[in-house]
Amino acid sequence: MAVSLLSSAYLDENSARIRAKPVPWEGYQRADLITLEELGYIKKVDRQPRAKVEALHLSEGRAYALLYLSLLKKLNRVDTMQCLLVLIADFLQDHEERIPLFFKAVESDPDLPYVPLLRTLEAQDEFVQLKTTQILTVLLSSEFAPLRAQQLRPFLNVLSGFIQGSSLNKRDIAVQCLETLLARPECRQEVWRIPGIIAGFMEILKRNSGPQMSYQVAFCLWLLSFEQNVTEQINKKYDIITTLVEVAQNAVKEKVIRVIVATFRNLVTKAPKENLPAMLVAQLLPFVKNLAGRKWSDEDILEDVQFLKDELNTRFESLTTYDEYTSELASGHLSWTPVHESDDFWKENASKLNDKNYEQLKNLISVLKESTDVTALAVAAYDIGQYVKHYERGKKFVADLGGKARVMELMTHPNPDVRYRALITVQQLVSQPWISA
Repeated sequence: MAVSLLSSAYLDENSARIRAKPVPWEGYQRADLITLEELGYIKKVDRQPRAKVEALHLSEGRAYALLYLSLLKKLNRVDTMQCLLVLIADFLQDHEERIPLFFKAVESDPDLPYVPLLRTLEAQDEFVQLKTTQILTVLLSSEFAPLRAQQLRPFLNVLSGFIQGSSLNKRDIAVQCLETLLARPECRQEVWRIPGIIAGFMEILKRNSGPQMSYQVAFCLWLLSFEQNVTEQINKKYDIITTLVEVAQNAVKEKVIRVIVATFRNLVTKAPKENLPAMLVAQLLPFVKNLAGRKWSDEDILEDVQFLKDELNTRFESLTTYDEYTSELASGHLSWTPVHESDDFWKENASKLNDKNYEQLKNLISVLKESTDVTALAVAAYDIGQYVKHYERGKKFVADLGGKARVMELMTHPNPDVRYRALITVQQLVSQPWISA
């Protein structure tokens, strides 16, 4: 992979400015911070024409790879770090074959190549941080051996901060870096251990950051969806299915839809039990039926769409009304579907919420406690009332699981419908004495 694959107008413009700035190399030598030999080598490339520098890199590449890393390890003035990082990036630009020269530097110093680069990443200068990020991505993605956690984790923690921060330059570069790094399975597992990265991805998608950024983030999620443990948990933790459906519905670029549909296919293939219910609640079936009727330039989309359509149809046709309700609970996205307000449904099914150690009652109370969506809160509060109305022993279980206290809190919620539903349910909860189980 060449450095040019990570594009940034910000880095390009600032690199051009830094190439022309003088650095006090002689002063470093007089202060015994660098050797006379190092001074001689660096002066040959400092602010020299590109053709001359390229010739030196071609003839003495190994020496220059070692030189740049060694100087970066010893010198920590911002302008000097900027210059060295630009020299390293220029050395690598469009020269993939030179990447192993940085790995060979370990033969001269066990700290190389990563220790000085990871230290430089901690600098407060944005250009230094981002140029280092660009270079680290090239090196880490090109390693032949599996990456070690001590190499990856500090870097990924920095990228997590970039993605969640306010700097557009940092966010842009971080997403590009992760697009590259997530091709490696060990990197996917390390990213999964850092909640801020995926939470940051979801915020980017929800902000409608434009088709290119939406595609890049969806591509990262697609790469993550090749991991079994990720597919089993990612929707429960980050609610990605609803968000991805919305992004795909609003997408104007075919490539955005293509990568989202491919992500859904992985989620269904690897963890159908965990993901199909949420897909049905998110109305993915009518959307994929619509997609199946469109013309596509990429036939892979149609194959993935047909797969999803068949899987969702099969699941939908086998659902009972109670299955639909539990699918809603599992997704956390409750809405005023007819099932909630049907007395017949509650008479028939209220006691089923107690099955498997009150699994569905716990799910309902979890929505009540965790959701920030006012419709979901209003529906969940109403459902608690229906449960205790039609299952007389239910009040004690609701109280023991924290549901009663939460409904009482919602009586002061800013939303009037949530307050009203909570009030009605509290009346149900206190209207009769408990009947022991």
